[in-house]
Amino acid sequence: MQEKQLSEQESLQLIAEMIGKAKAHFHESGASTILWGIVIGICGLLSFAQSFWEFSIGFNIWYLTFAAVVPQVWIGIAERRKRVVKTHQDTAIDIVWMVYVISIAAMLVYANVTYFTSPGLLAQDGLELFSKNTETGELKPFKLFVPSFSSVMMVIYAFPTLTTGLITKYRPLIVGAVVCYSLFIVSLLTGFTYDMLLTAFAAIACWLVPGLMLRRKYLLQRKDEHV
Repeated sequence: MQEKQLSEQESLQLIAEMIGKAKAHFHESGASTILWGIVIGICGLLSFAQSFWEFSIGFNIWYLTFAAVVPQVWIGIAERRKRVVKTHQDTAIDIVWMVYVISIAAMLVYANVTYFTSPGLLAQDGLELFSKNTETGELKPFKLFVPSFSSVMMVIYAFPTLTTGLITKYRPLIVGAVVCYSLFIVSLLTGFTYDMLLTAFAAIACWLVPGLMLRRKYLLQRKDEHV
């Protein structure tokens, strides 16, 4: 009887440990969220500074996002190796963020491709666009661009964050997404310069702050596991 009772206690303890480990790996360790919060935040702030104070660093700072893919891959591989159990919740969150990455890539391709293809497509219909200098009256060929493209990107930033927050009931992510949607609304009334500043704020609110809080929670849970 005593042996059976001990076995039941051990079973309950094992179940509790597995649940704790599953919770500890909720959206992994927060490392990816922190990474992209920093990268997008820096790109947005520096883009704002270059436009506002009219200087150039000599290259497109947004290329930094491509460089960030390397540490992101490393983080993903490292966290998969550490993951003890993968719940249905983890699977759902992984799918959400995979679709997010594909959507971001598609939007970037769309913005860059349409910029170069739009003149040719308009020419097929016998149309050509020009921009006019209101001071000199000079006309120049004009290429279409996506208006307030950064505003559209803010909506995409908020989508996986809000979804993850609702699935996991993690309030900092939900609040970050709400802030991001609010900044999107504000960005509809601003030009490119301040859109970049709002993009930086959106990344900080949506990813960096929740990521730091999640990282702290993750490390505390890991510490408890080893006690």
